[in-house]
Amino acid sequence: MGAPTPVSLSRKLRCLGFVLSVDDLDLDVAASLPAARFLQRHLVPHVTSRFALVFAISLALVQPVPLRSQAPAASDTSHRESQLPLFTWRDAALAGGFGALTVAMFPIDQRVATHLQDSSTQANRFFKKGSKAVQYLADPGAIIIGASLYGVGRLAHWREVADLGLHGTEAVAVSGALTTVLKGVVGRARPYVSADTTPSDFRFGRGFGQGAYQSFPSGHTTVAFAAAAVVTSESSHWGSRAVWFVAPAMYGGATLVALSRMYNNAHWASDVALGAAIGTFSGIKVVRFNHTRAHDRLDRWLLGAEIAPTPDGRVAVGWSIEP
Repeated sequence: MGAPTPVSLSRKLRCLGFVLSVDDLDLDVAASLPAARFLQRHLVPHVTSRFALVFAISLALVQPVPLRSQAPAASDTSHRESQLPLFTWRDAALAGGFGALTVAMFPIDQRVATHLQDSSTQANRFFKKGSKAVQYLADPGAIIIGASLYGVGRLAHWREVADLGLHGTEAVAVSGALTTVLKGVVGRARPYVSADTTPSDFRFGRGFGQGAYQSFPSGHTTVAFAAAAVVTSESSHWGSRAVWFVAPAMYGGATLVALSRMYNNAHWASDVALGAAIGTFSGIKVVRFNHTRAHDRLDRWLLGAEIAPTPDGRVAVGWSIEP
């Protein structure tokens, strides 16, 4: 049997709902996705093709590259993962792509905000209700869902589900802590603070204790992309094709959260770009760390928990401690 052929970048972009023409650096958003239609109508007209290309390539780099050949045995996969370094060239490319995207958003922050706050856009009832719903799904939804998956997984002895819930919660905690510190240090004013607020309104340390000056980066977006990155990374262990269905759904949902924060005038475009970067990177690193470090004590301790009902109707919790 010949060597497996990696899936091409263009196919990965198509699977994410984008059609990329490299010749003229033009990016057309596929009309089949609700998030894509929103982007095409309200955001893409304000972003040059160069910035769109950076965004598309960043999305393509966030998910594992499954191979076309049959998936290897679980033991082989586990052994290969244990040999992988925690940081790779793709991490540098991902960080560079998201960094470029964040910088690219600064010149158009005001223009995007003005367009999204237009009376005709704000009058759309579907956008109004939908934006609130997806925000709650990210926060506190991500923590509730993660903890629930972990509990159900331990109760039902379904390790994959417990693994997903635990790592998702860890990624949300790590990325959330980093975002909170940055918000306080940077002290950027949110778009709604006053009529004359500008995207350049930063002040060192002002964000600590003042919610109106905690705009950069977006916490909801960070959480949404952290959860998306964990689920996508974990799905690469479920089967050779699972990631192609999971990635568009998860990153599409995270994108809706980012759009909702701008639509509700809580964040600038560059806020959500950096939030997406922090969340994605945190999710990928948490999963890789736990899958490549077999002797991680916290992971072994929490995944060694046993939850079972007792005869009197209560729930007992115990641990299986491995050396």
